[in-house]
Amino acid sequence: MKKGKNYRNAVAQIEKAKVYDSAEALGLTVAMSKAKFDETVEVHVRLGVDSRHADQQVRGAVVLPNGTGKKVRTLVFAKGDKAKAAEEAGADYVGAEELVAKIMQENWFDFDIVIASPDMMGVIGKLGRVLGPKGLMPNPKAGTVTPDVARAVNEAKAGKIEYRLDKTNIIHCPIGKISFGAEKLNENFETLLGAIVKAKPASAKGQYIKSCVVASTMGPGVKINTAKISG
Repeated sequence: MKKGKNYRNAVAQIEKAKVYDSAEALGLTVAMSKAKFDETVEVHVRLGVDSRHADQQVRGAVVLPNGTGKKVRTLVFAKGDKAKAAEEAGADYVGAEELVAKIMQENWFDFDIVIASPDMMGVIGKLGRVLGPKGLMPNPKAGTVTPDVARAVNEAKAGKIEYRLDKTNIIHCPIGKISFGAEKLNENFETLLGAIVKAKPASAKGQYIKSCVVASTMGPGVKINTAKISG
């Protein structure tokens, strides 16, 4: 597939053999953006682990200091006081069995993150088949199964993102919008990479971070110097 003129012009600005410091890479990513919309900036990190082994899974969540630039729609499964607390925290949808039925019967997915109090996991267990493949099933490691649902809602609205290894041992994560500018994007980048380094499995051997690339929605990838990232 032939790439457009803007893309080709952007590629021409990247030194092929060079690996950039994160601040420089993100500055270049912002400068290259010519799209007519506010592009999302994503990080792609290849890790030196094997996702087929349970003890080498890398998964967690982190609140980005500058948010993601995206309005996050939260669905909370809770009852009683916890449901009330979730509503007061600004959750978009709060409920129990009736929301399970709505998802199952209407194929309803007008939400970006699902949070549940621990006592609700039995109720929503049957949703694993539909929420799991979309990466939406609540999980204690991601902080989305918690007795403090109000805090989870606040963190989600503030820019909490989940990172997880895919089958090719790569983590793909958004770190904000082009409009943030290089400095704020770099703060988010450093926060995310710091969390990934901390999540290094004890069983991981050799070089942990194999490669790291940043790219905007329509732009080319810029390689980041992994030697500057501990791990």
